[in-house]
Amino acid sequence: MQKGTIGVTTENIFPIIKKFLYSDHEIFLRELVSNAVDATQKLRTLASVGDYKGELGDQTIRVTLDSDKKTLTISDHGIGMTSEEVEKYINQIAFSSAEDFLEKYKNAGNSIIGHFGLGFYSAFMVSEKVEINTLSYLEGSKAVRWTCDGSPEYNMEESTKDSFGTEITLHIDEESKEFLEKGRISGILTKYCKFLPVEIAFGKETEWKDGKEKETGKDNIINDTKPLWTRKPADLKPEDYDKFYHDLYPVLEDPLFNIHLNVDYPFNLTGVLYFPRIKNNFEIQKNKIQLYSNQVFVTDSVEGIVPEFLTLLHGVLDSPDIPLNVSRSYLQSDSNVKKISSHITKKVSDRLEEIFKSDRQQYEKKWDDLKLFIVYGMITEEKFYERAVKFALLKNTDGKYFTFDEYKSLIAENQTDKNKTLVYLYTTNPEEQFGYIEAAKNKGYDVLSLDGQLDPHFINQMEQKLEGSRFIRVDSEVIDKLIEKDEVKESKLDEKEKKDLSAIFDSQLKTRKGFMVQFEALSESDQPVMITQSEYMRRMKDMSAMSGGGNMFGGFPDSYNMVVNTNHPLISKMVEEKNKKLAEKLQTIEESISPLNTEKEQLQKDQKAKKEEEIPQAEKDKLDEVQKKIEGLESEKRVILEDFGSKSKTLKQLIDLALLSNNMLKGEELAKFVKRSVELIK
Repeated sequence: MQKGTIGVTTENIFPIIKKFLYSDHEIFLRELVSNAVDATQKLRTLASVGDYKGELGDQTIRVTLDSDKKTLTISDHGIGMTSEEVEKYINQIAFSSAEDFLEKYKNAGNSIIGHFGLGFYSAFMVSEKVEINTLSYLEGSKAVRWTCDGSPEYNMEESTKDSFGTEITLHIDEESKEFLEKGRISGILTKYCKFLPVEIAFGKETEWKDGKEKETGKDNIINDTKPLWTRKPADLKPEDYDKFYHDLYPVLEDPLFNIHLNVDYPFNLTGVLYFPRIKNNFEIQKNKIQLYSNQVFVTDSVEGIVPEFLTLLHGVLDSPDIPLNVSRSYLQSDSNVKKISSHITKKVSDRLEEIFKSDRQQYEKKWDDLKLFIVYGMITEEKFYERAVKFALLKNTDGKYFTFDEYKSLIAENQTDKNKTLVYLYTTNPEEQFGYIEAAKNKGYDVLSLDGQLDPHFINQMEQKLEGSRFIRVDSEVIDKLIEKDEVKESKLDEKEKKDLSAIFDSQLKTRKGFMVQFEALSESDQPVMITQSEYMRRMKDMSAMSGGGNMFGGFPDSYNMVVNTNHPLISKMVEEKNKKLAEKLQTIEESISPLNTEKEQLQKDQKAKKEEEIPQAEKDKLDEVQKKIEGLESEKRVILEDFGSKSKTLKQLIDLALLSNNMLKGEELAKFVKRSVELIK
């Protein structure tokens, strides 16, 4: 028996392995099974080039659990090791037999997993003792048993193993008893090893017989050794792709379509990516791309490894150029990973453009499902934007689709304002904003439907990209101001009448925060009272809500304009009613205000000609006195006007109609409106 000390630079290597080598201890099984696959693949490579002429035999890798003995064994029928190789590759930590083998057989050994280095030692994360029983395929070799209890000391002796290959037995420690449960091991194998290229058996297949689940005696093979992405696209049918998708994601709807990747220069990359049916809740759709290295599962958390928008895709990526056992920060900065990421972006763009050009009708049918993905990519990835602007679509409220160039041509003549700016009108809710949409259409305008989750950000981007253009929501202004032209309508009301009306309207808006009365000279056929909301403030608040309210606009209250159409007959009628009922009271007050205003103007004129220090205090006091008298009379007048407004059922009805058309009238107010409407009809 040989005894010795493992060649490490520090005796504290095992505590480091146990605690810090991997963030998740379950990874040990991936490493050991992958090493077994590695050894098996090596033997196949040797046989293929004639360096091994014997029988390969049953190459199934077996994972055996013995809960009573508290052991987990991984055995293979691969290349095995001589005592010298055990000395080199096990006793000298950080050598990798795969690296040496690849150097010698680099042309024939492309399927070797490699790059494992410390992989074997991950076994000590969960074991109090690890045994290796191995026999090299080389003729005349002697079997070797190696044992280590987690300290730098090991024992190595000849064993009685009579078939080549390696058997690793883990004596699971007390803290890791979960790995003695069949379900736990089965779950890990399914997660990490379900597509490895060598058959892996764990237990026996079972069947229901006589009301009981019984073993059949047939190996339970847990993996598919030739997964779909490793096969040639020419050999596959659409149903093969659909089946594979549902094997990966059993509860999801059929995908829209897929991209089969097969690249061998300047890096190796295979895989199949699917476009899922997604609309708004894209956060829950992430972490659906599975990343593999030579069919070994690496991660399904690919943010930072591929562009953000690609995380909305589903499927599999496989590349031996993606390192297995490194940190995410390393992956994100790795040059090969960056090249792969850029290539995938290009392939996705090419595929979308191909579908758009070859079958536009089908592309349009799928657009509502594709939109979120494409918009997300255009917002977050400049290179994707440059490609996608050719096949991204805009959809109007009639359900018609246009490319950006097509839509620009459609609206250029009618929707260019007096400043030569092209105005894109849009709605975020066709039902709630129906009245505004109809008004725009009656004017000959076209309205886009931009009701997606990312559209507020997309609109901002497009305003920067499309020179001389701006986007305006259809309810952000009255129709004549949405796209301002040179013509100006005259108002039937003078400034004095508008001022009185402002006080009358304010009487009904005191209980509603954020409303400002605004007067516009519109057509008599337009609504008497409308509600609009500032495009800029509303958009900033929408974006703030999406980002968690982390900017200054998130805390601002909503603000609305209560727009009064000064040319509508009902508004004229209200002014007439005001004049009829309040003429005497208001005239008395105005007759008192008039001389005071004259006196104020004269005092201001006199003081304007003097320097501040030349104005006598008596004159200053006199001006203040006159101003206070005017303010007192104005306040008295306002009280009279507000009293009139608060009692006006017509005014209340007009305001409620405006609120109702914006879905802002609810509960008790809605009930009162209905009751009042019935009374007015009588």
